[in-house]
This record gives sequence, structure tokens and C-alpha cells, in this order.
Amino acid sequence: MIKPARRLFLALGLAAATALSSLATPASAQLPNFQELLAASQTKYAAVVVDAKSGEILYAKHADSPRYPASITKIMTLYLTYEALASGKIHLDDRVPFSPHAAAQAPSKLGVRPGDSITVNEAIESMTTLSANDAAVAMGEKIGGTESRFAALMTLRAQELGMQNTHFANANGLPDSRNITTARDIAILSRAVMRDYPQYYHYFSLEAFDFRGRDIGSHNHLLGPGVDGLKTGFTNASGFNIAISGVKDNRRLIVVVMGGPTRVARDQNAEDLLQTGFSVMHRRAMGEKIVVAQNQFEPTELNGPIVRPPVEQGDGDQDSLKIQLTGAPRAQAAGKLEVMGRKGHDAKAIKAKWAVQVGEFRSKSDAHAQIALVEKKFGDKFDGARGAADKVGRKYKAVFTGFTEGDAKDACHALKAKRLACLVIQPA
Repeated sequence: MIKPARRLFLALGLAAATALSSLATPASAQLPNFQELLAASQTKYAAVVVDAKSGEILYAKHADSPRYPASITKIMTLYLTYEALASGKIHLDDRVPFSPHAAAQAPSKLGVRPGDSITVNEAIESMTTLSANDAAVAMGEKIGGTESRFAALMTLRAQELGMQNTHFANANGLPDSRNITTARDIAILSRAVMRDYPQYYHYFSLEAFDFRGRDIGSHNHLLGPGVDGLKTGFTNASGFNIAISGVKDNRRLIVVVMGGPTRVARDQNAEDLLQTGFSVMHRRAMGEKIVVAQNQFEPTELNGPIVRPPVEQGDGDQDSLKIQLTGAPRAQAAGKLEVMGRKGHDAKAIKAKWAVQVGEFRSKSDAHAQIALVEKKFGDKFDGARGAADKVGRKYKAVFTGFTEGDAKDACHALKAKRLACLVIQPA
């Protein structure tokens, strides 16, 4: 378990929720202009790997691109619940009444009728396992008075924690176009909840709980040896999201994956990133300079045809939001091209013999995607070079040719400065 750490932020408590009533500006005025950014995104996929102790980002892919959190929203609902518990404002055996609004929430839900109530402990257990939408709203109403005031408190706390690109519109993550976050912000929240309230972190490890004779299992299928939290989420618009954490060799890592095409693909990617992160931390401890991207191929953009069951967490259907996510990156759209050079480049003009390898991947499309990324972000260093996906064994190497020795080393230096893989290759 995480050792208790000194809190970095003072709890505002329930008084803050009252103070938020002065923030009665229109919802649109409270939001950054995320809709344009969403429309410009290449894919729903985003991921980040973080060292829980230091906060160091070990790996990031679209980490700051806006995404729908879906039920991962409930980590913030739980954070504020733990805050109220720690401050003595509520207790685990206190009753949480269900209003008609809370009881009317879409599944997944406990199905508690209006006027009935459950304990705070049951509400927490139902949120971390079943991802109960009705319990999340009921808890929000208990702490904030109304769900809208609680959502404002959630957003305020997010800003205090450093979640600069997050806005919460409800307590459970059900469809609302104003519910916006990023993979990096979810990692910040995950780190904060285990740092600030380690005494309650064990709730995220629950694989099942009993509620009125019902044995309810967790939606997080990665829980077990090596993974002790945190939360999953799904809507049609968000794709499959997950935040997980685990400890190995006294090192704790946090992994956030958003926009997976299926639950299985999401879980596999998250588990791979976690294990690769541990491997990198071990190799660093042995004196090796390495980052996650060097030790594992970059995931594909995951934007092919998406096959989903009707619900995973019952977060609902966000198709009505009509978020327009653009198609595949240029590298994948040109999947038949064996060689990808910069626009307007004349391959015949290449006379230099040095090469630069910018990654090794399991598929040709991944290698092409990396070539396109390098061309886009480091065009000044790779101008005049030619990128190609070279198959070696079962893998594809993303290689640029046409460098002088000095230019090759300079290009690699620029990539390594951004913690990207790069290898200078001498002429044969």
C-alpha cells in the first residue's frame, strides 16, 4: 500500500460547495473551448504512464488531448467523499438518501428507490465495483446539496490539483458534452487520491461486494496480483477507458488508457504499459538510460472499426453528441506506401549515406505513424531525408536515410532531448 504522504492541498469542505453558488455563470462560460480541440483530434486513444512517487511522466500518447472521462469521473466523486470522511463531515455508517433525481439515473445502478437510503460505505463500494451511477449522484447530493453544486466543487478541486484541462458536469460520468478531461489529468487525480487519502485507497481494490443479498463484481478485470486499482469507464463517445495502478520492487506506477476500441484491447494495452513501465524502472536502477517508448512499440491509433457491447459500465450512449473525430493519421492512410518522404522531397537528391532509426515496431502501420510523427515535429532536422518502414524479422524499423554524419547525430540529439528513441546508423 502507498505510505501516507503530507497533503499538498487544504480541504475546503462543504463550505466550498456553498461558496460555489456565486459561480452562477452559464456553463459555456466556464468551459475552455474543448469542442474544437475534440474535432481536431486524430483518435480517441490516449495514454500516460506515471511514477506515482515522483510524478514523472514515463510515457505519453495524446496525454493532453481532450477526452470524455465516462465513469472514471467517479474517482473525483470518491476523492471528495474521502475528503469529507477525513474531515469528519460524514462517517462510513451515515445514511445516503436517494432523491428521485438520483434514483432515475441510467444503469449501471444499484436500483435504490426514491426515499430509500444506503450507507456511505455501501455507496463507496458500489461506485468502485459496480460503478453505480445512482449512488454517485446520491453521494454528490449529500456532500454538495445538489448534483450541480457538487459538480462545480469537483471542477474546483480538479483545478486545485493541477488538472488544468478538466471540467466536470455531473457526479457519475453519464453523457454530457461538458464532461471533459485528459489522460494526464486523470493520472494527476489518481496520484492525488492515493497520496491524500491512502486510508481509503483499498476500496479501489475491491473485486466484489455484497449488497442486500446481491453479489456484485467489479468492472475492473485487471484487479489482482500486480494491480490494486483504480477505475474503468465506457461510453460510445469515449471508448473504453481505464486507470490502473500497481506496485513492484517498491515502485508504484499509474497507467491511464482512454479510447480503447474494446474492453479486452484496452485492458491488454494498460497491462502492457504497466509491465513495460516496471521494466524501464528496473533498467534505470541498473544504470541504463531508457524510456517506455524505447522498450515497447507505440500502440496503434486504435481508430479502425470499433466493436462494442451495448454497455460495459452502463454509462449510456453519447452518439447524440455527434463528436467528429477525424480519420487515421496520414501515415496510416497511406498504408500502401513503402517509403514516406517529406512533401516535395526529391529522393534522387539524397547523396549522404548515414541513417537514423527512430523506432522498432510490430506492424508496418506503426512504423509509418512514427515516421509521420517525426517528420511533423522534427521537420527541420529531417528535411531532405527519406523515411521507410524496413522489415527485419517480425518487426518493422522506422528508418530515415540520406544524412551526413553530423546531420544524423544532430537529428538524434533532438529526438533524445524529447525522450524519443533514436539510433544513428553508419554506412555499410
